[in-house]
Amino acid sequence: MANELNPSSAALDVMAGPLKGTSFPLAGTETTLGRDPSNAISLLDNSVSRHHCVIAREGAGYKLRDLGSRNSTFVNGVPIKDRLLKSGDEIRVGSSVFIYVPAQDSQATNSSGSVRLSQSRIAASTIILRKEKARYLTREPISELAQKNTRVARDLNVLLRISTSINSLRDMQAIQRQVLLSALDVSPADRVAILLGDNVMALDRKSGEACTIEASQTVVARVLEEGVAILSNDVTTDESFESSQSLIARNIRSVIAVPLEALGQTRGVLYLESSNLGATFDQDLLELLTAFGSIASIAMANAQHLERLADENQRLQEEINIEHNMVGESPRMREVYQFIAKVAPTEATVLVRGESGTGKELVARAIHNNSLRNGKPFVAINCAAITETLLESELFGHEKGSFTGAVAQKKGKLEVAEGGTVFLDEIGEMAIGIQAKLLRVLQERELQRVGGTKTIKLDVRIVAATNRDLQEESKKGVFRQDLYYRLNVVSIRMPALRERREDIPLLASYFASKYAERAKRTIVGLSTEARAYLLNYDWPGNVRELENAIERAVVLGSTTAILPEDLPEAVLEKPAPSGSVVTKYQEGVQEAKKRIILAAIDQAGGHYTEAAKLLGVHPNYLHRLMTNLNLRSPSDPT
Repeated sequence: MANELNPSSAALDVMAGPLKGTSFPLAGTETTLGRDPSNAISLLDNSVSRHHCVIAREGAGYKLRDLGSRNSTFVNGVPIKDRLLKSGDEIRVGSSVFIYVPAQDSQATNSSGSVRLSQSRIAASTIILRKEKARYLTREPISELAQKNTRVARDLNVLLRISTSINSLRDMQAIQRQVLLSALDVSPADRVAILLGDNVMALDRKSGEACTIEASQTVVARVLEEGVAILSNDVTTDESFESSQSLIARNIRSVIAVPLEALGQTRGVLYLESSNLGATFDQDLLELLTAFGSIASIAMANAQHLERLADENQRLQEEINIEHNMVGESPRMREVYQFIAKVAPTEATVLVRGESGTGKELVARAIHNNSLRNGKPFVAINCAAITETLLESELFGHEKGSFTGAVAQKKGKLEVAEGGTVFLDEIGEMAIGIQAKLLRVLQERELQRVGGTKTIKLDVRIVAATNRDLQEESKKGVFRQDLYYRLNVVSIRMPALRERREDIPLLASYFASKYAERAKRTIVGLSTEARAYLLNYDWPGNVRELENAIERAVVLGSTTAILPEDLPEAVLEKPAPSGSVVTKYQEGVQEAKKRIILAAIDQAGGHYTEAAKLLGVHPNYLHRLMTNLNLRSPSDPT
């Protein structure tokens, strides 16, 4: 476990992925993450790029920077290029999830008090109490001991009373304050503190208010690392504390530190100190406080768990409240919903990346529908479907007589969308000349119609989409780099359907219901075999291809369930998944295809392209067909 009170360095705690349960200190100037073994943190994950991202020191903190990774680096569910990390930030790289734990300053301070860690050694005379030896934490019955020892009987009553008072509370701060008050009540301590990561609280007996405690760093570190309880008396005369001038100056005579342990992990320390010469700490008090710390830590762990559940519930409520037409419950789609919830209320320009058919326009519409512009127009333009000359006129409008056929003045789509959102689909196909004019719109928020001289002020939000790598295109000079940076304020990559296969049955059922209603047919769902084929196929056309496949199955099918024979041949060409039943018809079709292909290859003398000509198909299609049918390509080595 990472030492949560280690003041020397920040750390990454791994919460999920191949390295789950480990912790990496960020001690150097840079820490690289990626699939390549040369990285400081090497992740054996195919979804992680060879050199994925880097965490570099910046001032007193650390900045995370994505290195142009294929699948992006996410912080708190949002893809980032670079970001200054904050305590508790959740970083996702591929399937791995890290929590950023910042370096603990030499003084952790909040409105509930502060704790300073000072250097000191532990004396040989100090009492060390291990959990397995603790009187009230062993499994041995203590009823007989309680009958003989009035102190034990009294302590058991105290623990019962404290447990009742603490477990009646749910708020974390209220629990911590009750723990400190109870510790003062059962001990002669002058000051008490809870050190729980960044969560620190300290109280003074006399004032009842927040105070500052200077704790021995050595004592605290040992409690955290070994889970032991420590008692030390006569601190001012003990050479172990001679380096802690503050302890000596404040005349501290006794110290107790007990672990706060929950679910087998020591996550904090309950620390007590006393300057009263006549009120030293003893072994019995150490036993009592060790048991007390165990009760308190469970109550605080439960409170933290409830807080996390409340946060998760709020996040889920936000997802539910998002208006969208997307279907999917996979983790990748939940990230999309979280992204929409965060960016929709803002005015930021958004770039949606992803393969064709992944639902980029649905994201754009959801961003508009959940923004303050939802009462204004949403205008979509496909930049690839319109020629360069017409696209300029469509976007910016034109004046009468500005070109042949311009018989009247016409407002462009950007003007029509005033106050609303413009969705520029396939923006990577836009000509360089129009890119320059669009850049001016983004920079100056104004435009001029084609053939016009009047400057028109504009208030629109731009959401763009592309299936190209615009960063790479900008390096080649095909896409303006300055426009790319203007568009890429915040961006998200829509997952391909093969990356969220768990959503395929849900999507298929949705489309089946949709098209069954249109076709006036009764469809109860998918057969087990059809579901297996759908899950086994890679869907290069993504959701759009799946929708077309289900529509075809509904139209051509003859039963109330969608069967494998209702699906397109491309879906059935891939070898059947293990455990699925292959009908004689399907098997016969596949064998016939194999024979025809092999005969054509033989007739063409083993020439792949000639065989494709004989069959009347494109060579690329023949290659895909052979791959699906598990036939070796002629060009492959034997």
